[in-house]
Amino acid sequence: MQYSASVNKYTQPLVQQLIDDADKLRLGVEKLENGCTIIDAGINVPGGLEAGRIITEICMGGLGTVSITQSTYTENWPLSINVHSSNPVLACLGSQYAGWSLAHEKYYALGSGPARAMATKEKDGVKVPVEALYQELEYNDSADSTVLVIENDKIPPLAIVDKVATACGVSADQLTLIMTPTSSIAGSVQVVGRVLEVAMHKAHELHFPLENIIDGSGSAPVCPPHPDFVKAMGRTNDAILFAGQVHLFVKGSDEDAEKLAKALPSSTSKDYGKPFAEIFKACNYDFFKIDGMLFSPASVIVTAVDSGRSFRAGKLDNALLDQSFGV
Repeated sequence: MQYSASVNKYTQPLVQQLIDDADKLRLGVEKLENGCTIIDAGINVPGGLEAGRIITEICMGGLGTVSITQSTYTENWPLSINVHSSNPVLACLGSQYAGWSLAHEKYYALGSGPARAMATKEKDGVKVPVEALYQELEYNDSADSTVLVIENDKIPPLAIVDKVATACGVSADQLTLIMTPTSSIAGSVQVVGRVLEVAMHKAHELHFPLENIIDGSGSAPVCPPHPDFVKAMGRTNDAILFAGQVHLFVKGSDEDAEKLAKALPSSTSKDYGKPFAEIFKACNYDFFKIDGMLFSPASVIVTAVDSGRSFRAGKLDNALLDQSFGV
């Protein structure tokens, strides 16, 4: 796979929009002592739905369109986030996937967004992406400035900020960090906005050829936020697991398209059937004990563009969704 699009350049206007409209979007903007710009979307400020929508487009590297609408496809939760991308592999796996683990002393967070595509390390004198996924995608971006979205309710220490800037090959004053606590409204939106991304990630885990995925869309209900981190995280996951809908357009045979459709839904996982917070607790809060196949949308359609045939699998579960969302 070869990509010429720059996820960092596409997102620069979106980042500037957050800064310019910070008051309107109820965001906080500050500079750290090393020059890094911090955009607070829910730690010390309210943030909101629109901020979450724009941040979701930033997470997708500017290669996705995100809207928030009212829908009737779930019984009790009409507010939905809708995403689509004509370059879903790069948008979702090359940018949106929360694949950068950031740790220093007691601070730990996951980073997503365009900065991931710039982070490199030296190997035998050659710069290669920090994440092996980028070697498979054959993609490494470059730009004068970059942005990383961090899911945490605390601003990272300077040691992490400097590490991110160095890995991306930019000075700290050319780095922007967007903070999106999972318990905030904007944080909830940007996590549920990963409905297409989790389908792409599972397709990758199922070894479906990524080059055969040519377009995609997804939707899921916006969950009510919760002040408790585990419950907040559970709700964002359950919005996708129990009510996420994804439509992929793929090249290749009908047999491969049908096989992908049948394997994608969350209900195929052995861990399916309880709200995510309960599963997480039962696994002693260890993500690695949870079946990786659980992280996927509830319902999928896979259209084989070469034949025009479509294959559908999975279903929405309103009862489990209500249980998770606190009805």
